[in-house]
Amino acid sequence: MDIIGLGIDLAEVSRVRRLLAKNAEAFRRRCFTDVEWEYANRFVDPSERLAARFAGKEAVMKSMFTGWRRIPWKDIEITGGGPPRVNLYGKAKTRAELLGITDIKITITHTGDNAMVFVISQGEHA
Repeated sequence: MDIIGLGIDLAEVSRVRRLLAKNAEAFRRRCFTDVEWEYANRFVDPSERLAARFAGKEAVMKSMFTGWRRIPWKDIEITGGGPPRVNLYGKAKTRAELLGITDIKITITHTGDNAMVFVISQGEHA
């Protein structure tokens, strides 16, 4: 299996916290799946986990050589509650198939200030 793409992203937890305070429902509808939202909201302050998922989506997009203007945020889902996994839907799934991506490895770290995610997209070059 070859490495097709790499992605890394850093999100500020305080920025996510401000977006949640401003209009949590709009932020949710635009960026997060129900699975991601429910996982993050099991914690007193969901901001760290949501920042990690937001950064994760960006890192996955980078590993597929594209951005949020081409792939909707909710077409990429980052699971929680154990080793994180990436689930692709819609345009993200189509893009991965086009590139020959069959597996995405992801690692997440976060503090009260930042969330960082690193992604390796693997597969057979199309």
